[in-house]
Amino acid sequence: MGIKETAFYEGGPHIGDLIFNILLGFTVICLPLTVGAIVRALWLRYRITDRRVSVTGGWQGRDRTDVIYAEVSKIASVSRGVGLWGDIVLTLRDGNRLELRAIPRYREICDYIAERTAEKTGVAATLIRV
Repeated sequence: MGIKETAFYEGGPHIGDLIFNILLGFTVICLPLTVGAIVRALWLRYRITDRRVSVTGGWQGRDRTDVIYAEVSKIASVSRGVGLWGDIVLTLRDGNRLELRAIPRYREICDYIAERTAEKTGVAATLIRV
């Protein structure tokens, strides 16, 4: 019997990211950004619980990455879409990074991840907001 996890956020990227990039797609130069936004909207999913951060993505959503809060050493966030969504980058103790792109409620989620990291490690993670 597994340990229960309480989900704080489950879902995909913010719909505004897709809309914004589709509008940019009318210029030929921004077509790669539009394709990227469509792929994110179709197959990228986030699950943030009280135990871990899980990102499911890749071609047809076949890749999954799980990070426990004890591995997080630094959290950086960047506002996008007039602050309606944003990107979060988790830097792990071994130097690897996990990017959460176009995530809705990113300020709230960033604070939640920082709180869980402090609980698990006893040390507050470095939090950078841009």
